[in-house]
Formats: sequence, C-alpha cells, structure tokens
Amino acid sequence: MERTLTFDTAVQLAETYGNKPENIELAESKFGVKIIARDGWLTIEGDENKVELAEKFFDTMRGARKQGMRISNGDFRNMLDRASNGKIDEIIQVFDSPIVINLKRKSVVPKNINQKKYLKFINKNDIVFGVGPAGTGKTYLAVASALKCLQEKTVEKVILTRPAVEAGEALGFLPGDLQEKLLPYLRPLYDAMNDMLGAEETQKLMERQVIEIAPLAYMRGRTLTNAYIILDEAQNTTMEQMMMFLTRLGENSKMIITGDITQIDLPKQKKSGLKGALEILGDIEGIKLFHFDAGDVVRHRLVTKIVTAYENSIYKDVK
Repeated sequence: MERTLTFDTAVQLAETYGNKPENIELAESKFGVKIIARDGWLTIEGDENKVELAEKFFDTMRGARKQGMRISNGDFRNMLDRASNGKIDEIIQVFDSPIVINLKRKSVVPKNINQKKYLKFINKNDIVFGVGPAGTGKTYLAVASALKCLQEKTVEKVILTRPAVEAGEALGFLPGDLQEKLLPYLRPLYDAMNDMLGAEETQKLMERQVIEIAPLAYMRGRTLTNAYIILDEAQNTTMEQMMMFLTRLGENSKMIITGDITQIDLPKQKKSGLKGALEILGDIEGIKLFHFDAGDVVRHRLVTKIVTAYENSIYKDVK
C-alpha cells in the first residue's frame, strides 16, 4: 500500500519532522514502513495498517505546524514515541481545538493531552496545583499562562516565588542583592521567561517590577491583588508556609502551585505543605489539583525512562 501527503513547501515538510532527516529513518523504524520525503511531498509504503497509522501521524503533525506550532527535534520524537505506542488518538485530541498561548517571541502549545487539560484548569480556576515529575511542563506552562495574562493586561504583575530550602531562606547572609541571591533557586523560572520573552524584555519588566521575583518568606503579610502568582518547588514548603502563601490571594488574582512530591528536601520531621494541601483542599470549588505522571514528560525521551525507573525502584517510598 502507498499513500502520499503533500505540503505547501519543502520547508514546511522539513519543519514537520523537526528539520532532522534522521527522524524520517526513525519513523520508518517505529512504524515499520518505507518513507520518502522530498520537494514538499511525503510518500509512505508498506502494510495497510502500518501505512494508515504513519499517515495519520504525519497528517496530524502537518496540521500542528499549520496552526503555528514549532516542532523541535524533541517534540517530534516524543510524539513519534506516543503514536507508535498506540497513543495517536491522544495526539489528535491535543491539536483538535488547540490551546495556543501567543507571546511576543513564541507560541506555546500543549504537547500532550494532560498539558492541554492542565491549561484548561488554569484558565478556569483561581488556584491550581500542578503536581508531577520533572519535564512535564507544569512550571513552563504556568509561566506562559502568566505572561499571556500580563500581555493582555488582565493582571498588573506576575510574582514568582520558591522556597530556598538549601539556604534555609537565610538569604540575608548571602552576598549580593535580592535578585542575585535568589537566582540559583529561581533559575528555571528565569529560563522559561527568557525563552518566551527574551532576556532583554524580561529584565526590563523586572526593573519596572511588573515581574517580581521573591523568596517565599517575603510573601508574609502581603495581600496580592491583580496579580498572577506562581509558587514553584512547592513540595519544599512547610504546612505553615503553604497556608501563609495561599491566604495571600487577593481580588482578581490567580495562583499556580507546582511541585514534585517525590523530590522533598525538607527535614524528615517536617510535613510537606504541598502534600498537606493535596489532602486538605481537593473538595473546594475554585481550586483544582492536577497530577502529571512519567508518561507526560516532554524533555529528552530518556527522561521518561529515568523517571519511570525511579518510580518503580526501591527508593520510591524513601520520602
């Protein structure tokens, strides 16, 4: 059996598979078909069922690219793994009525169905907990959503915070100004903003205090209105810190709390505020708890295997 897909240009075709010719060979191996890609068309040859699956996959990726999604090498390989493992319908759902966060520098699109559900929760609720392993996009998508609200002027500022457990939050003893002291702890949030806005624009917004970086301890006593607040690494909050943070919520504000309950760095006698919140707050209207798992990891494909291995290991109950 043979099927052919046509693209507007050869460039669009290449962008569909991450601009890496070796990805065509990888797709051949995963689907068990022969694929020829050149001059704006892609031909798939092989057994009927395998060809139909490969065709559906590349047609979906073509549609994603037309909707404005930039498909990186990692994106392609992640979705190829999902499609070849029987999750092609999930990929199609992601791009059916897609959620696209258009920012000045780039567009952010959910890359799996759980990321799409997570963004829907964020759009509809004032407090959302995003819990799961590294690489699932829980913090990156929260930052993207925050910057979109800032861009659309539905909030006046974005506040990013994180417990500096390694320093015991005794930041006054560290050299440099507050921003310099916090940089090691908030690097992932800086990286996300720089990726979406560019380093220069991010710095300008921080200088104007439109984007504020603050340690969790500095939240005490404040009421945060007209703001989008993200608490990252929330598994390292204590019960008292989590309650203090959540009760800062003011009018026209939104809070996103992200963390991984398998990576708690608190002393053993201290209960994680994130764990406590998940136990206590699940039935309150306006608060949503969302759980990612290893299958949602969208970093290098080996990260999924690493996370799964640890989840299944003897270490899973250490903390």
